Amino acid sequence: MPGVSSAQITQAKRMTAIEFLQRYRAQELVPAKSHGEFQLRSHDSFKINAQTSFWHWKSRDIGGRSALDYLIKVEGMKFVDAVLALCEQAPGYIPPEPQTEKKPPFALPAAAVDNRRVYAYLLRRGISRNVIDTCIRAGILYESAKYHNAVFVGRDETGVARYAFLRGTYSSGEPFKAEAPGSDKRYSFCVPPKQQSGRVAVYEAAIDVLAHWSLEHTQDKFRLSLAGIYAPADVQTPRPARTPAALDVFLDRHPEIREIEVCTDNDQAGRYAAEQIKQAYQDRYCVCLNLPSREGFDYADITQEMASRQRAVISR
Repeated sequence: MPGVSSAQITQAKRMTAIEFLQRYRAQELVPAKSHGEFQLRSHDSFKINAQTSFWHWKSRDIGGRSALDYLIKVEGMKFVDAVLALCEQAPGYIPPEPQTEKKPPFALPAAAVDNRRVYAYLLRRGISRNVIDTCIRAGILYESAKYHNAVFVGRDETGVARYAFLRGTYSSGEPFKAEAPGSDKRYSFCVPPKQQSGRVAVYEAAIDVLAHWSLEHTQDKFRLSLAGIYAPADVQTPRPARTPAALDVFLDRHPEIREIEVCTDNDQAGRYAAEQIKQAYQDRYCVCLNLPSREGFDYADITQEMASRQRAVISR
C-alpha cells in the first residue's frame, strides 16, 4: 500500500472505534436509549456498542468496528492519512471534529380560514367524514393558507408540533408531497385510540392511516405513520434489520404497547419493510402483518377505488 506499510495498517486496526471516540471525541458521545450504547451528538442515528465497538449509522446504512473504519467512513479521511494518524506518525495530529448537521427551524404552515379543500380532497379519496372531523378536532390535520395543502401534524409527548407532512389537494397532475422544513421524523403523524390500548398499527404514509381507519370504522388502537420506509434496490440481499425512527420513539414513549400491526403497502418495498419490522421487534412484541390483500395496493388506493365505484353508481 503506497505511503504506509502492512505493519502500520495492522497497528492502526488495533484501535477500536469506541476507544478513539472516548479519547478524541468524548464530548461527542452521549448515552443512547438502548443500554450499553452511545450515539453521536451531531448524528443521532449513529449508534455504537460500548463493549463490542460495533457501530452503525442508520441514515447512511454504513457500519464497522475499528477506529480506521470510523475515520474513513464517517469523517471522510483518506486511508493513508487515517493510518498515519492512528499510528501517531502525524505528531500532534487529532482529526477535526465532525460538523454538526444544521437543521432549519421547524414551523407549521399558516392555517387557512377553513378546511374546505381538505374535506373535498379526502372525501373524494374515500376517507370517512368522521375520520376527518376527529383529526381536525385533535389538531393533527388542517388546510394550509398559502397552497391549500392538507397538513398532517406530528406532536411530541408534550403536545408540541415537531413534524408536518404536506399533501396537495388539487386533483390534476402529480400530487404534491413534502415534509415541512425542520420536521423531525421521530415524531410522525399519529392518531391515538379513544381508550387505552396496547396495540399500534403502522403505515408508510399519513393518508394510509386515515384510509385504513375509514375501512375498519374503529378507533381502538394507535395508528402511526412511519413517514416513509427504507427498502434497498436489491431486496434479495440479506441485511441487518432496520428499525423506523418513528416507531422506535413511539415505543419508548408507550411502554404499554404489546402488539405491532404492520400495514405497509403490498408491493416489493412494503413487503420488505414489513419483514424488517417483524425481524427487529418480534422478540419483544407480538408482530402481525396486515398488508392490503391486493398486489401493488396500499390502503389509500383501496378507499379511493371504492369511492370511484360509488360515484360511478350514483352517476348512472
